[in-house]
Amino acid sequence: MNVRVALLLLTSFFAVAIPSAKALETTPTEAQALRAAEQNQTAYTLPPEKLKLAKALFRSRTALHFVGEAWGILQLVLLLAMGVPARLRDLAERLTESRWGQCFVFVFLFLLLTALLNVPLRLYGHHVSLEYGLSVQRWGSWFADLGKSFLLEWLVAGLLVMVLFWVIRKSPKHWWFWFWIPTMAAVLFGVFLSPILVDPLFNKFEPLQQHDPALVTQLEKVVARSGVTLPPDRMFYMRASSKVTSMNAYVTGFGPSKRLVLWDTTIAAATPDELAGVFGHELGHYALHHIVQGLLFSAVFLLVGFFVGQRMTWWLLARYGARWQIRSQNDWACLAVLVLVLNVLNFFAEPIENSFSRSIEHAADVYGQEAIHGIVADPQTTTQQGFQKLGENSLDDPTPHPLVDFWSDGHPSTASRAAFALAYNPWTAGQHPKYFQP
Repeated sequence: MNVRVALLLLTSFFAVAIPSAKALETTPTEAQALRAAEQNQTAYTLPPEKLKLAKALFRSRTALHFVGEAWGILQLVLLLAMGVPARLRDLAERLTESRWGQCFVFVFLFLLLTALLNVPLRLYGHHVSLEYGLSVQRWGSWFADLGKSFLLEWLVAGLLVMVLFWVIRKSPKHWWFWFWIPTMAAVLFGVFLSPILVDPLFNKFEPLQQHDPALVTQLEKVVARSGVTLPPDRMFYMRASSKVTSMNAYVTGFGPSKRLVLWDTTIAAATPDELAGVFGHELGHYALHHIVQGLLFSAVFLLVGFFVGQRMTWWLLARYGARWQIRSQNDWACLAVLVLVLNVLNFFAEPIENSFSRSIEHAADVYGQEAIHGIVADPQTTTQQGFQKLGENSLDDPTPHPLVDFWSDGHPSTASRAAFALAYNPWTAGQHPKYFQP
């Protein structure tokens, strides 16, 4: 690796490491609450029957997660060993001489084949959601969403793959860097456009002000206290109950597309005070610049991933390319090798990604609890009760396996969040809030 590449990677790393380190800084009051939370095993509990279901659901989800990732890697190895990507390439080249045509035909066939191979696991996943009462979406609607997702994936992937192979032809040795630039541009466009163009294809949204003006008035108190700019026309109500029974809220977009979304299931199950706490948490993601930090984090991961991925791809082609009937890295069939490599890298990077995610989710928990101080009577109990409802509604296991939790969960466990909420009270004598001055 030459000096310029090393400097680029180091600069990119510190661009993420500095804001991330600040997000991970723990105040003495916060550290004290975290220690107390570790000893509290009763902040989130389930009655025996629900506990039994929650543990069974945890086992099913864990199996689906890891079997799915293993199968995603294994199926690519098998397809390559059987020469299937090379046959798909030959078919695409026979159908058209146009590079654009070959690209979209190959990508369509490749995505369709892998989608069909993944159908049994996806069917079982939806069956599990229906069986445990977490989903009410009928199979027809579920298949329609699956079809829409496939078409979107094909269009976006087709464009990116066309750019990828153009870059490979122009810069065979450094395509990993030059392809990273349009990829990040696509990510930025995706984050910006998704709430406007993509999300409405799958769910119905309406202004929260139109549905529940009293709730908007309550939430505006939190906005005013935070100092974040989020007018009522950026607050949305999503009709999730036509598909799921679980509770959720989220922030999405940036700039003109920035918005905060509350699911109707959450509004129906939570009290106004609890909704203020949920809102405060989501507002914290904007106030603490988590979307920007997440984009920077993704940029570094993609940059390193593409660099390592190129080296691994070269090694695989040198060793197995002839056996797989792949002519070079400029061969459409090489896409299967690249996807295989990136899937392997993503599996091993998953704990790092989720550790970062848990850190910003915890920071948003702290922010949200401080944001509702003085707006609700008891922020500690209100937040804890909110997590209790969330956990019961989603059948979250109060004691998930630590390794599974560490590897695959992007949020702190519900039990730890509820216990921290009860213990964290920076407004008492001798304590200090992290984000708001007393």
